[in-house]
Amino acid sequence: MAKRILVAAICAAAITSSAMANHLDPKNPSGTIVDRFADIEVLRYTVPGFNELPLDRKLFIYYLTEAALAGRDILWDQNGKYNLALRQIAEGIYRNYDGNRDDKNFKAFETYLKQIEFGNGAYHHYSTDKFTPGFTQNWFEGQLINLMKKNPEVAKNISPDEGRMVMRLIFDPAFMPKRVNQAEGADLILTSANNLYEGVTQKEVEEYFNAKKDPNDKTPISYGLNTKVVKENGKVKELPYKIGGLYSAAIERIVENLNKALPYAETEKQRNSIIELIKYYTTGDLRTFDTYSILWTEDTTPVVDFINGFIESYGDPLGMTGAWESIVNFKNAKASERTETISNAAQWFEDRSPVDPRFRKPEVKGVSAKVINAAILAGDAYPSTPIGINLPNANWIRASHGSKSVTIENITQAYDDASHGNGFNEEFVIDQPTRDLLDKYLFITDNLHTDLHECLGHGSGQLLPGVDPDALKAHGSTLEETRADLFALYYLADPHLLELGLLDNPDAYKAEYYKYMLNGLMTQLMRIEPGKDVEEAHMRNRKLIAEWALEHGKKDNVVELVTKNGKTYVKINDYRRLRELFGKLLAEIQRIKSEGDYAAGAKLVEQYAVKVDPKLHREVLDRYAKLSIAPYKGFVNPVYTPVLDDKGRIIDIDVTYEEDYLPQMFRYSDNYSPLTRK
Repeated sequence: MAKRILVAAICAAAITSSAMANHLDPKNPSGTIVDRFADIEVLRYTVPGFNELPLDRKLFIYYLTEAALAGRDILWDQNGKYNLALRQIAEGIYRNYDGNRDDKNFKAFETYLKQIEFGNGAYHHYSTDKFTPGFTQNWFEGQLINLMKKNPEVAKNISPDEGRMVMRLIFDPAFMPKRVNQAEGADLILTSANNLYEGVTQKEVEEYFNAKKDPNDKTPISYGLNTKVVKENGKVKELPYKIGGLYSAAIERIVENLNKALPYAETEKQRNSIIELIKYYTTGDLRTFDTYSILWTEDTTPVVDFINGFIESYGDPLGMTGAWESIVNFKNAKASERTETISNAAQWFEDRSPVDPRFRKPEVKGVSAKVINAAILAGDAYPSTPIGINLPNANWIRASHGSKSVTIENITQAYDDASHGNGFNEEFVIDQPTRDLLDKYLFITDNLHTDLHECLGHGSGQLLPGVDPDALKAHGSTLEETRADLFALYYLADPHLLELGLLDNPDAYKAEYYKYMLNGLMTQLMRIEPGKDVEEAHMRNRKLIAEWALEHGKKDNVVELVTKNGKTYVKINDYRRLRELFGKLLAEIQRIKSEGDYAAGAKLVEQYAVKVDPKLHREVLDRYAKLSIAPYKGFVNPVYTPVLDDKGRIIDIDVTYEEDYLPQMFRYSDNYSPLTRK
């Protein structure tokens, strides 16, 4: 089950385009806008503290970042069968274009190229809908012919059949229209355009894995995590991602750099975990992955840490196959004091959770949490990235060995730096006292919500004996994120946070409560196209919680939508009662997960998390349009360059922040594309 938290719409809001010129500060580039196109804004983030690290840790980070970037092609291919060919053609056309760059077709093509670079393929990173070209097919065909003449290598590398399929992918709206389909009643495999399955139906896949699972196995592997499921000679089989298997060339590059990083591991357990990760990449054995995960989870002392592998399953409509991703990071010692305080109190929170005692963990093991600074983002964490992560995902490992949680504070800081002065609060927040509350307490309560979500929320509760971890099927990710958010919301208002010194005002939690309800009921709708349902797991999670609380609080007028001067606002009348509602819903979601009650979970999702009020949706879109706020944000990475002495030895690693968006994408394609024919 995927466990990560994405930045909410209100926190992702960035400054208006009119203020961009005043926000470019080369001395403090955090939050600086690099590019703006379609519904996307690209920002910079900085890596505070990197220059102060000793050389060994800088070298460790450097080789881990090289391992991270080496896997880029994997995600592109997982996201769609023709994505790598699409990227090679589109980048080739752009880089070889010698016509009028003010031509409307070229300008539209430039936007399309930036979109596919951001989405790691032909599909929107959040909605998973296929991008719509604003240029004509005739123009594109002409540019493709010119490219083939100018660059015969492209013609050699892209077969005529691939070229035809890329053309169809771009211009045929009915061909492979959606990367991940979650529509109730559809065959989610046949109607999803990702490249995780081929020639099989949802029924066949579910029957295949059900036959492999042993209901008495208390330590099950993560079935399907690192394989493509296909049908050969009438039989369903898995093709593993490993050296000698699928994605071998990229995985060899990853392993090469992991081996270079190995001498700089900070602890013996960290060294052993990297060795096991290399074994896993070599064999594809998921038992080895479990061994690696246990070692990684239990090793909480290193300053430098990383994730690298097939991890989160949002890109699989069945929630099984992991998308490739990597984040390299190091500890923010000062900020980690709050997460360490939370993790040390994990048993206190678990014992007082408002869920049935049968579903609580009698003993919380190995919960660790820290605040980190990301050094590099890659794969499914780039350019759009989570702001918090809790791993490993295997329930039995979490129960027996614990989990590690991180809040990525240099990313949340960049979002916050970018959001000042955007007019969002004035447009959507109901009154000045509430705006003042958000200004004063939202940054800390938002970070605390992430800490509680990742450290305690995902780590809380237990399955009853014999319950299949995949019992909630396609709704598993949504319900898991709902559970973690509710746990965090419930405890954010607990007086114990004041006793622990994490907050200094008993009303501070109200800032996060207001933001959460506003986002779930209204403002996240800016990310939905008119007439469409909510499909992304985190958006469904927030909508489910907010809509459920709105409906179940009507009798006591806990929260309501009110109209002022023709505009709709969220009004919370009883924050304490709202907390009680969060606790009640948490109890039910935990019951659903612990018992594997698919029917009840599906009913909640379909009733509260999917459908959109078209009138309210139109209003939100119109009000947002006046602000010129991009609904989605992402980042360019810093650039790390070895500094050599006169004998060619690395004496330092230099980090810079000047690289722009498309130049970074082109450099990655030139230097980190082992799966692309050249």
